Amino acid sequence: MIQQLITSFIATGAFGIIFNIPRKKLLLCGLVGMIGWFIYVLLINSHANAAVASLVAAFVIAVISQVFAKIYKAPIIIFSVSGIIPLVPGGMSYDAMRHFVANDYNTAIQMAAKAFMISGAIAIGIVFAEVINQMIRKAKAPC
Repeated sequence: MIQQLITSFIATGAFGIIFNIPRKKLLLCGLVGMIGWFIYVLLINSHANAAVASLVAAFVIAVISQVFAKIYKAPIIIFSVSGIIPLVPGGMSYDAMRHFVANDYNTAIQMAAKAFMISGAIAIGIVFAEVINQMIRKAKAPC
């Protein structure tokens, strides 16, 4: 588990470098990705569906990104995009395409559908967190 956390931290920070995130924010981005991956692994180890685990992890990443953006006065996207990177099903998408090329359509369609569901769950988790954030802001705003 410790190895996965360290690896997700490094991967998230490395993608932060690729996205030209300011150096002072790279550790925070790594922390966001590490927390998201920790939640994902916890849910997977407790026999949750990969799409549900991705949805919950993406929601937590989006909430943490909003908090960090407010505290450190930075755009939300620098934390959320780099934090989502460990959850993206790139390997599964690659395997689906590999099975398509090998004319193994049944396996390819199953893997592509699963990758599509995980990707959708990530998007829903981010949108859901943003909607809740907007609702809280409107509730706090004076009438």
